[in-house]
Amino acid sequence: MHLPRRLLLVFTALICLTRGATAADPEGFTPLFDGRTFAGWNGDTTTTWRIEDGTIVAGRPGVAAPRNEFLATDRAYGDFELRLEYRLDCTAACNAGIQFRSVRIPDHHEVIGFQADIGPGITGAIYDESRRRKMLATPAQEVQDKALAAGRDGWHEYVIRCEGPRARLSINGVETIDYTETDTSIPLRGMVALQIHGQLVGTVRYRNIRIRELVR
Repeated sequence: MHLPRRLLLVFTALICLTRGATAADPEGFTPLFDGRTFAGWNGDTTTTWRIEDGTIVAGRPGVAAPRNEFLATDRAYGDFELRLEYRLDCTAACNAGIQFRSVRIPDHHEVIGFQADIGPGITGAIYDESRRRKMLATPAQEVQDKALAAGRDGWHEYVIRCEGPRARLSINGVETIDYTETDTSIPLRGMVALQIHGQLVGTVRYRNIRIRELVR
């Protein structure tokens, strides 16, 4: 029996969740989050990060997050395409992001590396966290507006594709940044990490986190 491709993807995802597996789907993407546990991740899962209805959540309504916190993959990645969905519900300091090609600062809650930003005026931008501490590339506001308008029910798909020194970001199918790193001393390999920004009042949620490693 030959199933339609869309049904095959759904069945594959259900099997992975049921078995807690991390097998690649027909497109070659491997789930990084099984929907139930923090297997394969590290971070403050006692007070900051939790799992609700198959999503990774940080923050609470009416409460300011005390500081930046990051939930990071145990593995490092070089060239890859990362796909995930996020939802940001907040009333103050609305800022979050996805670290890539990053490392933790030893004995510290901060990390060093590239960040695909989330927040008013910076959604789809690339920030250099704890290193150069500046925006490396920011999309025009009209690009951000177009990307966010394509979201559904408050959820937005973020795609990060890294090949050599080049990093391309898109949200809901709209490319926001095409950035090439010119500093050859900057590492092009590292962990992926989810962020909640300090002082954010509200919640940030992440789900359907998948990665496909690229071979050059």
